[in-house]
Amino acid sequence: MPEFASRNPSHPEFWDERFEQGFTPWNRGAVPQNLQDYVRQIGQTQSSLPVCLIPGCGHAHELGFLSEVGWQVTAIDFSPAAVATAKAQLSPWADRIVQADFFSYTPSAQLSVIYERAFFCALPPTQRSAVVARWAQLLASGGQLIGYFLIDDADNASKKGPPFRTHPSEFYALMQNDFVLVEDKEVSDSLAVFEGKERWQVWQRK
Repeated sequence: MPEFASRNPSHPEFWDERFEQGFTPWNRGAVPQNLQDYVRQIGQTQSSLPVCLIPGCGHAHELGFLSEVGWQVTAIDFSPAAVATAKAQLSPWADRIVQADFFSYTPSAQLSVIYERAFFCALPPTQRSAVVARWAQLLASGGQLIGYFLIDDADNASKKGPPFRTHPSEFYALMQNDFVLVEDKEVSDSLAVFEGKERWQVWQRK
């Protein structure tokens, strides 16, 4: 494992170092199956295409996939190195990748979907309530938060990371005021760092 100077994942420098040294074990390098299934289902049931935000996008592989099927999607990350990497890999869609802080970024259009993938679990547990509150602010009633959540009922679930695992009771307590869980599935293609603890979920904004 490379040596890193930054140990605080709430700072962009933490992620810059890891992207610059190529240490990104959370990067699957492909579009996960549950998301593909969701997009196919949406295409069969909805007449309008979603307006989607991908916070903490990293390599942003999903942005290319969602853009190609016609979604209006923007991917953001506060790490300059992550944004540069994503733009280089997804040059046809580079203008949809923006360096920005999730907590202050304001979309140009009303969001109907937020896609979560290794963002919530990347930030320290002290920021969880702020992330959930921001999800709720960005989504109108009926909008959906979709994606992958690292949930673990072990006693020390919140203490080690990143990725930081969340105890189910804590996660559901954070979500229940503003969201309703409408889908919860196992994940068949998790990376080793997430395997056995990752759930695909769809939460609808109340």
